[in-house]
Parts: sequence; C-alpha cells; structure tokens
Amino acid sequence: MLTMRAFLLFILSGWISCILSAQQDIFQRNEIISPEINEDGTVTFRLMGPDASEVTITGSWMSATGLMPLPQVMQKEADSLWTHTTEALPPGFYRYSFSVDGVRTIDPSNAHAIRDVGSISNVFLIEGGTAGLYKVNEVPHGTVAFRWYYSPGNNKTRRLAIYTPPGYENSDTRYPVLYLLHGIGGDEEAWLGSGRAAQILDNLIAQDKAEPMIVVMPNGNVAQEAAPGEGSNGFVQPTFMLPNTMDGKFEETFIDIMNFVERNYRTIGSKEGRAIAGLSMGGYHTTYISRHYPNTFDYMGLFSPALNVKPGDHPSAPAYQDLDEKLKAQLDNGYELYWIAVGKDDFPILYQGIQDYRKELENLGMEYVYRETEGGHTWENWRKYLSEFVPLLFK
Repeated sequence: MLTMRAFLLFILSGWISCILSAQQDIFQRNEIISPEINEDGTVTFRLMGPDASEVTITGSWMSATGLMPLPQVMQKEADSLWTHTTEALPPGFYRYSFSVDGVRTIDPSNAHAIRDVGSISNVFLIEGGTAGLYKVNEVPHGTVAFRWYYSPGNNKTRRLAIYTPPGYENSDTRYPVLYLLHGIGGDEEAWLGSGRAAQILDNLIAQDKAEPMIVVMPNGNVAQEAAPGEGSNGFVQPTFMLPNTMDGKFEETFIDIMNFVERNYRTIGSKEGRAIAGLSMGGYHTTYISRHYPNTFDYMGLFSPALNVKPGDHPSAPAYQDLDEKLKAQLDNGYELYWIAVGKDDFPILYQGIQDYRKELENLGMEYVYRETEGGHTWENWRKYLSEFVPLLFK
C-alpha cells in the first residue's frame, strides 16, 4: 500500500504534469521574427514550412481585384524558411495572411490578429503620419463597454458597443452621441477591430481636434443578438448575408437603440447632439435611418455607402415609405453636415449609385460635402473617413 507521503507525491506530480500540459503553449516560444519592420520602411515576413511546395502572402497593401488583394509568392530558403520582403510601405495599419499549398493560415509568429466577418488576419502598424491616430498613444483613454439592451421592435435582447470619452465616469457632463454603423457581414465589434475607432477618438480628443463624444456601435443585423460567438446561439459561422439584411427592419427599430442610450448615458438628447455615420451597408442604413427619423440628427456621414441597393425590393417596410417626403422633411428641418466619401476605385456599380444619389440631393437643393479619395472599398479608406469626419462634429 502507498504511504500517505507517497500518495501525496503521486497526486502532486500528476497535478504538475497537467498544469504543464495545459500551459505548454506558453513555453513553446517561436524564435522567428515576423513581421519585421525594417528601418527603410520595408517589412519582412517569415514562415517555417519544410514540407510546403508553395507559400503565398496576401496583404492589404497589395493591389486588388475586387475585394481581394492579389497574393505574392514567398521565397524558400535552404533551411525551409519562407520569406517575403515588401517594398517600402507608407505609415498605416495593415492586415495579412499566408496560404500554404492553398490552405489559408495566419502567421504563428504574430500574436496580433483580428476577425473581419469570417476571416482572421494578422495585423501590424507602421507609425507616422495619420497612422498615429490608429496607435495607442500616451493620452487619456476612453472606455469601451459591451452592453445588452432589449429591442421591443425585434423582440430580443441585443448587444452593442459603446465608447465613452476620457473623464466620462468622473463627471456629470452631458455629451453628444455619434452612432457608428458597420458594413455587411460586420457586427458591433467591427469598428473597434478593423476600424480602430477607440484609438482614433482617444487621439483626436487628446489633440483637441474633436469634441469629447459618446460613440455607439450597434449590431446592424437584427437577426442576431450579437457578434458570432457572443450570443446565445453559440459559436456560429460568421456570414455576409443574414435574414433582414437591408430590408428596412434595422432602420425601423433603430429607435430602440437610441432609447436605450439616452436612458442609460448622459447625452445631450437633441438633434444638435446627435450624429450618425456608417460604411457600405452602414452608409445605406445611415441614409434611410436619417430619413425615417428626419428631425433626429444634425450630422450624417456616408462612407462608401451601398446606395446601389434599392429599397424598392421591400415596398411594405415602414422605413422605405414616402422616401421623397421624408428627405424633403429632413431638408426643411435643417442639419449641419451631410458628408459623403468614396474611393475612386470602388466597385463601379456602387460608385455609380453614389453619383445618382448626389443628383437626387442636388435636385432637391440639399447641401452636402463630397470627398473622393484614392483606393477602393477598404478599411484603409474607412479609417481615414472616420478620422476626417469626427473633427467636423458638434462644433
């Protein structure tokens, strides 16, 4: 029979073995440096793949066909290390992934990755210029919280993200609100991850280029409670198209979001203290929410708005009724800023939809600001648009 001392040693050794097994990833350090940002602005990527016959890299800095950048083949060195060095890259926030014999994978040497719809990509930042807005700097920081609210219009409890500015918790000040909407396939996490919204707000406020404000980032997919993996339906596969996508239901029930925010946060609570903006599908939502509630927002921002999609496919949706009259009411009620931005290389059908909408605004006599940039339907542009739009608000 085991003595008590032997029994305790046996239990202890088993416990230590389990702990080491559970934490083995902590001790398996990868000595490969990837990515390595070089002094000349080039970036070197490395991946160990002794049995691979081809490894490619796809990065957001590469030229694209449609939505996808064109991959580049990495070079294999004698020790089975695959490498690729870029040309000098301008300051910016970049994402990338590898493909090993046709199988997409992230960089095991880079712990920094984010999800965009259903794809995980590694990220890195080259400092300088406007990229300084995307960096966590030594400035006062706001607070990001994920909140649950009940939506009577959708008969479900739903999740949204809220940024409150530095000092909010220790003051009794009332703040203006920017409602910031994501694109198709996105959710309440999109602007915080790919969009760097919290960093942009922190830095602009610290530089006195933006008024302190609350930023509300809701989930624009009313079929969801929350981002994939964050709701009661578990770890579902993220998808672009969900029920009620761009059918008017989100616009109709947007009042539930505003009611929650104004009951639970110190807001100004008037048209002068509200802005709404969004990218792609979020730009579409911005257009029709601000029409459906035509005396609610003084500032509208449309970032590459998907105005090629016509609401006529859902003629019974309340948000799409009497659109001309609603737009005229929005004009008559007055507003401070109607801001539209798009990249020159965006999808032709989307680009044309924006030009058609501009004519509609001009025929009605609605003033607007139009910003056309280089690039296409990319987060690089949408971060830039947010950085330019926010300083124009609540002045």
